[in-house]
Amino acid sequence: MDIQHVAKQIPTESRTDQGTTLQGAAFFDLDRTMIPGSSVFTLAGVAWKSGHLSTKQMLSDAWEALTFRTSGATDGKTLKVRQRILGAIKGQDAQTLQNLANEVIPKIASKVRPETLEIIQSHHSVGRPTYIVSASPVEIVEPLAAALGMTGGIGTKSEVVNGRYTGEIIGPFCYGNGKVVAIMELARDLGYDLSQSYSYSDAASDLPMLESTKYSVAVNPDAELERFALERSYPIVRFSGMRIRSQSRFRYSPKKICLAIGICFSILAVGRQDNRKAAQLLLTRS
Repeated sequence: MDIQHVAKQIPTESRTDQGTTLQGAAFFDLDRTMIPGSSVFTLAGVAWKSGHLSTKQMLSDAWEALTFRTSGATDGKTLKVRQRILGAIKGQDAQTLQNLANEVIPKIASKVRPETLEIIQSHHSVGRPTYIVSASPVEIVEPLAAALGMTGGIGTKSEVVNGRYTGEIIGPFCYGNGKVVAIMELARDLGYDLSQSYSYSDAASDLPMLESTKYSVAVNPDAELERFALERSYPIVRFSGMRIRSQSRFRYSPKKICLAIGICFSILAVGRQDNRKAAQLLLTRS
């Protein structure tokens, strides 16, 4: 299904039997849905350049971003990232992440697919609010949504005490069922009707979110989500020339993947200066 067909299916409004207008909202996953790859890796790149992330961790993040971009997320990967991020920021000045966000937002915004922007505009044209819903830090998600002219952003909130992160989160971790909890809280507070709402995602891990709204769209779906989408008659769209992942060539050729593996293993063999060169090389290729 093409983007124009999806946009045309967006109704202007919905009504109850009593004639009362109900307002739904549109919820968008971020990584691999709105943008190619991982927003957290973009943050990691900025943090590394500013000295807030070690070269070793930068290389590890680069490899995670590479495999995420070609094969998608898994629960294990996501939980690992969650634990590492919370551990890394524990005790850190909260202002630091906010400062990094000022550099990260333009980089991520420039990667947003034009098809995504078209759908967002289609919702706005009929007065429907739009939100990013992502496991990424709320310090990234909220200003990114604002930069794109969206209504708001729902991200993972980290606890701050006396200006420093405690390493704990406030509210749900915005992944899987956690996204639904966050969306339901927003709907309750602002009066949105989820039975008149939309959701967009690329991964089967977001099935709880897709099932929470009346209109669900699979965007560049992974193999598992595509199977569910076909079973449940969800529209499937391909953005920016994407094909079915299980049948497509990796964006990264085997040669580049081998190069990435070699760079990551270089951590064990070379000095810090060379490691920085290796990290810079991988960063520019991602």
